[in-house]
Amino acid sequence: MRRTRSLARLAIGATVAATAVAGTTLATAGQASAQPDAAAAPAAASAAASGTTYLVMFAQGTDGSAAVAAAKAAGATVVSIDRKLGYAVVRTSDSAFATKVAGKKGVQGAARDRMIGKAPKDRRYGVERPSAGATSASAAAVPSTAPGEPLANRQWDMRQIGATRQGSYAADTGSKKVLVGVIDTGIDGTHPDIAPNFDAARSANFVTDNPTIDGPCEFPSCKDPADWDDDGHGTHVASTIGSPINGLGTAGVAPNVTLVNIRAGQDAGFFFLQPTIAALEYAGDIGVDVVNMSFYTDPWLFNCLANPADSPAERTEQRVVRELTQRAMNYAIRHGVTPVAAMGNEATDLGNPTVDTTSPDFPAGAAKPRTVDNSCIAVPTETRNVIAGSATGPSMRKAYYSNYGLEQTEVAAPGGDAYDTPDEMLDVRAEVLAAYPERLGRLSGRIDASGNPTTASVVKSCQGTTCAYYQYLQGTSMAAPHAVGVVALLIGRYGRSDDHGGVTLAPERATQLLYRATVPHACPQPRLFHYERILSTGAVATADHLCQGGVNRNGFYGHGIVNAYRAVAGRL
Repeated sequence: MRRTRSLARLAIGATVAATAVAGTTLATAGQASAQPDAAAAPAAASAAASGTTYLVMFAQGTDGSAAVAAAKAAGATVVSIDRKLGYAVVRTSDSAFATKVAGKKGVQGAARDRMIGKAPKDRRYGVERPSAGATSASAAAVPSTAPGEPLANRQWDMRQIGATRQGSYAADTGSKKVLVGVIDTGIDGTHPDIAPNFDAARSANFVTDNPTIDGPCEFPSCKDPADWDDDGHGTHVASTIGSPINGLGTAGVAPNVTLVNIRAGQDAGFFFLQPTIAALEYAGDIGVDVVNMSFYTDPWLFNCLANPADSPAERTEQRVVRELTQRAMNYAIRHGVTPVAAMGNEATDLGNPTVDTTSPDFPAGAAKPRTVDNSCIAVPTETRNVIAGSATGPSMRKAYYSNYGLEQTEVAAPGGDAYDTPDEMLDVRAEVLAAYPERLGRLSGRIDASGNPTTASVVKSCQGTTCAYYQYLQGTSMAAPHAVGVVALLIGRYGRSDDHGGVTLAPERATQLLYRATVPHACPQPRLFHYERILSTGAVATADHLCQGGVNRNGFYGHGIVNAYRAVAGRL
């Protein structure tokens, strides 16, 4: 997943508080359902300058009137109301707000959405960072001689799933009628290897940059446009799904689909609750067919219901995260959206988690080590009816960092493993190569003033006078878009025309077809797989992961490794 944190949390932002801007953001996007409370509108503007944003979840079967009244009685300012999913966004400076509204008529719970606080600009752990120690010399080690796109020889990931000129590309490259939503940090829609398939008109941004956590705003409104990505993560994901076959750089799994940016991640890498559920609701409203979710919802890595280490308010908060995400997911699925999520990069058996040392991850310094168990879930990875994918390396072994689990893993896909090499030493070429915003490369010094990469983790490709850049990344965030690309191919092939000139396929059917389009992969023998990595310091890192299950369903690979060629060659 992305997180900049661990899922890629990424291992992933008008004024100080566009925070609330949950309601403002929805209005700006113009097509989501949350609407400002008219009576509270004048006060909402001033309330946005201080305090904390909460989501007040309505009790099931109510219209929210009682819950809104309870929030106002507790001193909160109502910013927006979403009756489709059943919640209100409110703003208050009272730290005891959640406790005050707990148990009130019509209130099922309240959770912080975000608050003003400090956070490091780059919260990603090492998994999804550009690999340390990569040099520009190694960038020239692989000649560009393979047929197809100029950088096809570097795309071991596409070869692993049969997405090649001789494979799926020869049979079906996808349909422009298929809308693929990328819920991430944004998409660089101007990138030459994304622009032909990018739909700016349907794209929407559900976050507003917050200088306190995201750094200076790039635009006066602190609202990035639809074709903007300040992180590069979302651009990489989108490229993997649908970079076109155009004689430049790389090609995606489904090179002819339509890419829609549905931004829910802050520049700093946080994915707060309200933007993520608004993004899912929006995907359903505009007819998106499949969404990629390479993130986990902040601030909890594992959301528990009754953890003794958590306060009553924290337990309620996690319950709200779980329930509102499930409501949003159900809404999207009812509207024809097939959801795919990354499994996370903590190298954890999600069927048997034991400890969470990173939650809550906001504000900075709030984390407290706590014991967890299988009643705690990662959201949206373990949200019901979500297709969760683990990551593989070039040899098809499960990547050393990838989460896994017999109950949780539905499919596997290439995510990269820099240590999946003959000598167990880091090689950036064992990661996944996909589009990289040139602006970010120049700002970071990874592209010099002459336009040349300064590191092996960045690759340049030109066609005539048009040049584009690509970067190597690894993570389950990179695996999920491979699965999404295969789902997009399946929807284009097996879907039916809808009333709006698009195509649709029931998510349950798309999921079934995806499972049929995988290549089953048995657990390694012995099942307790031993990993070794030789670090740049010379030290050896080791780990042992237990694979449970049979050939057709196991904790490392789920139903199998997704395969684009199987998806389009013949009938499933």
